[in-house]
Amino acid sequence: MLIDTYGRVATDLRVSLTDRCNLRCTYCMPEEGLQWLAKPDLLTDDEIVRLIRIAVTSLGVTEVRFTGGEPLLRPGLVSLVERCAALRPRPRISLTTNGIGLARTATALADAGLDRVNVSLDTLRPDVFQKLTRRKRHQDVLDGLAAARAAGLAPVKINAVLMPGLNDDEAPDLLAWALGHGYELRFIEQMPLDAQHGWRRDGMITAADILASLAARFDLSPEGADERGAAPAERWLVDGGPGRVGVIASVTRPFCGACDRTRLTADGQIRNCLFAREESDLRAALRSGATDEEIAGRWKRAMHGKKAGSGLDDPSFLQPQRPMSAIGG
Repeated sequence: MLIDTYGRVATDLRVSLTDRCNLRCTYCMPEEGLQWLAKPDLLTDDEIVRLIRIAVTSLGVTEVRFTGGEPLLRPGLVSLVERCAALRPRPRISLTTNGIGLARTATALADAGLDRVNVSLDTLRPDVFQKLTRRKRHQDVLDGLAAARAAGLAPVKINAVLMPGLNDDEAPDLLAWALGHGYELRFIEQMPLDAQHGWRRDGMITAADILASLAARFDLSPEGADERGAAPAERWLVDGGPGRVGVIASVTRPFCGACDRTRLTADGQIRNCLFAREESDLRAALRSGATDEEIAGRWKRAMHGKKAGSGLDDPSFLQPQRPMSAIGG
C-alpha cells in the first residue's frame, strides 16, 4: 500500500502523458507557451504501462486517470488505455481533457476500456472562450462533450474555473446548461499552479462566491461527508436532485485530510501532492534496471513522506516551480 505517516492511503493514480497543450489558458500558461519537455525525457508507453502495472498489482491503486498537459496529444493514447484496461485487477480508468479532438477519439477510447472523462469548459460564450484560452476552439469542446456522452463515457464531468472580469458571472448559466445536457459540473477554484506565477489569493473567485451565485437561482442541498468520501469535490443536489453540482475548493476549503492521490509526471517523477516542491525520480530507476520490487519500494518511500496539508493556508506558502502542464491535474 501507498500509506503515509498520517494514515492516508493512496489508491488514485494521476498519470500525466505530456506537458504539451493546444490551448493557452490564462490561468495555466503564458500566450507563447512553454519550453516543452524533450522527447527522451518523457516516459515511453512501455514505461508508463509498467509503472501502472506495479501500482495496480503491488501498491493498491484502483483508479488511474490520464492527464496532461493535454493527454489527447499523446500518440498511442488508445493503446495505453487498452493495455491499462487489460491489467488484473482492472483499475477504473478516466481521462481529463480540454475536449479538443475528443469528437474523433471518444468512441475508440470507450472501446479500448476508458470508463469516463472530465472535460474543461469555463464558459458558454465563444468570445470569452477565446479570451480565456487564446484559441477559437469553443465548438470543438462542445462537440467533444457530445461525442463522449454518445460513446457512453459517463458520467461526463465538466471542470470550470471562474476568472474575475471574464466569466465570473456565468456560474448559474453553466449549471443550467450542464443539467440540461446531462453533464455533471464541477467548479474549481483557481490554484497557484500557473507557469507565470500570476496567481493572487485576493483576486480569485472562491467557493463561497460560486455558491452564493448559484443559490440566487437554484436550491442547493449538501450531500454530506459520507457521500463525498475522498473525492475532492463537495457536492450539492440541485433543486432536490437528481442533478448535482460540485465545488473543488483546494484553496479556501482544503480536503488534504482525505487525500487518496499519487501523481506521476510525464517525465517519470512521483509527486505526493499537487503542491509539492519535491519529487521522487522513478524514470532513473526504470532506466537503470531496477526491479519491480525496487521501484515499488521507491514509490512507497515517496508517499510515506507526504505532508499533512498543501500549505496553501500558510503565509509562507511557495508555489511549485513546475506549472500545472508539467505536473498533471
